[in-house]
Amino acid sequence: MPYVDVVDAIGHTPLVGLRLGEFTGVEVFAKLEMQNLYGMKDRVARQVVLHARKTGELVEGAPIVESSSGTMALGLALVGPPLGHEVHIVTDPRIDPITLVKLKKLGASVHIVDRMGEGGWQRARLDRLEQLMADLPGAFWPRQYSNPQNPQAYQTLAAELLQDCGPFDILVGSVGSGGSLCGTARALRRTLPDLRVVAVDCAGSVLFGQPDDPTRLQSGLGNSLMPSNLDHSQIDEIHWFNDREAFEATRRLVREQLLFGGNTSGSVYQVLRHLSSREKAGTRVVGILPDRGDRYYDSVFGDDYWAARGLDELPVNEEPVTVAAGDTVVAWSRRELTDRT
Repeated sequence: MPYVDVVDAIGHTPLVGLRLGEFTGVEVFAKLEMQNLYGMKDRVARQVVLHARKTGELVEGAPIVESSSGTMALGLALVGPPLGHEVHIVTDPRIDPITLVKLKKLGASVHIVDRMGEGGWQRARLDRLEQLMADLPGAFWPRQYSNPQNPQAYQTLAAELLQDCGPFDILVGSVGSGGSLCGTARALRRTLPDLRVVAVDCAGSVLFGQPDDPTRLQSGLGNSLMPSNLDHSQIDEIHWFNDREAFEATRRLVREQLLFGGNTSGSVYQVLRHLSSREKAGTRVVGILPDRGDRYYDSVFGDDYWAARGLDELPVNEEPVTVAAGDTVVAWSRRELTDRT
């Protein structure tokens, strides 16, 4: 069907069956959020900006300022200009060159902080953002990590899953701001109250009680600060991967399923593989694959990058190790959140 414009075209992403579970009778599907124009957070950008315009928080012609290293930045650069809003993005040196080129060509002003703060790169970016807000009177800050319109945006994703897939048993997704997985799960549970939700995080992220490691290499998931949009009550189980494991899983996703995704998609895929071999026959599992792999061409997919950072020296678990609350993880580990806390 034709759409009015590119903003109207956000969403409607394909749901595809994966070649997994052939010997166990488990059905596995991937929701290809990577097929949005710039990524999964196109949905968030549209929801946040349109809601702010409706409520008057974002007035005609006012600038938009946000901290982002990837898909939220691109989503705002997609949605803001057609509606008459200049977009300012605060990021850090970890931003990949492809995303940086896209942002600049889309007309966004990019502000790169030059040093890490006490709270890691996230804190440094937020400090710079506060300066920009003071310099740009009337500017709107979407606050992707705390804005309730972030998880609200994923009601459309939940509706698409129910329409395309019908009832299913397990939802798997990565967690960064908490919006996508928690928002999708909350909306789905109105129809599927027994849905099991599995979150994917990285070692060195504070989201589920781990110590912060700001030198971790994965992007698109994990955090050095605790976002208010992360609702632990929506999560039943958590899996962590170190950088090597996440990157290897991302390469495996391309090799086995012909899907050129980023490291968040790869980590979700590794959990899907695990579940496909262990759940009972008839179980239906859906994984959300958020990002494409193009911006990771010289990191996740770059052999020189691996060698320079000694990734082959990191430990690898072929299966997840079950850990208790308070245990520090260094390789693939899992924990059930029986009380969802």
